[in-house]
Amino acid sequence: MEICPAPADHGILFTRTDVKGTDARLPARWDLVDRSPLCSRLLNAEGVSVSTVEHIMAALSGCGVHNALILIDGPEVPILDGSALPFVRKLINTGLKTLSSPLQAVEVLKTVEIRNGDAFARLEPSDCLEIDFSIDFNEAAIGRQTRSMSLANGAFARELCDSRTFCRQSDVDAMRAQGLALGGTTRNAVVFDGDNVLSPGGLRHKDEPVRHKMLDALGDLALAGAPILGRYVGHKSGHAMTNTLLRALFADENAWQLKSLTAEQQANLPGAGVNLADICAVA
Repeated sequence: MEICPAPADHGILFTRTDVKGTDARLPARWDLVDRSPLCSRLLNAEGVSVSTVEHIMAALSGCGVHNALILIDGPEVPILDGSALPFVRKLINTGLKTLSSPLQAVEVLKTVEIRNGDAFARLEPSDCLEIDFSIDFNEAAIGRQTRSMSLANGAFARELCDSRTFCRQSDVDAMRAQGLALGGTTRNAVVFDGDNVLSPGGLRHKDEPVRHKMLDALGDLALAGAPILGRYVGHKSGHAMTNTLLRALFADENAWQLKSLTAEQQANLPGAGVNLADICAVA
């Protein structure tokens, strides 16, 4: 996979270099998401897809990258260590270019919420992007976790980008019985079994699972096609619910507007001013 520079107003575009004779382009956009509880998968009209885009999308958003061409030679973004840290480190080390074109954001004007049983996802008006997330698992090593934070000024790189995807050993066994996740190991996900953490080295943060859920939420929200000014509140929500929430937002023309940002507003976006020092604590 290669991330290439792109001009202003280009957005994030995936292109499958291994696909010939058909349209291999996949704009990173909410309306192209084939909803799944396990990952965010883009699917175009020709049936070409790229799955597990949430971690690279979170890294791009968290580093303030809004225009990029991503060349990929297969149907899935590499999982690497299960977090966004390898992407963030590479982006910051390579360097970013500030474009002169004014940046627009999706401003949430009124509260939009969706529910599924006791799970819910909600977007509320806010001057900057905030995420408030809670999870509740029976496994003692996970349990109930909550975290709330503003994503302004490099907070993603400092506090969330190294948090890895997680699963239960029972989930791994079930997937492998179906021929899935055969290449997965405890080195690219945190695996829990009751009150035990099976992954070498244990947790990077005692609340790593909820931090990863926030990482996923940022990546899924980045599929709005522009930065979001709003507060995301999620309880037991996941990829499919966040995408359904975006669809509900954009279906209500009174719930949002495109807003040209001032320099001061841009300075409060995720990734504004991010630098290598922001990831030193987790690198």
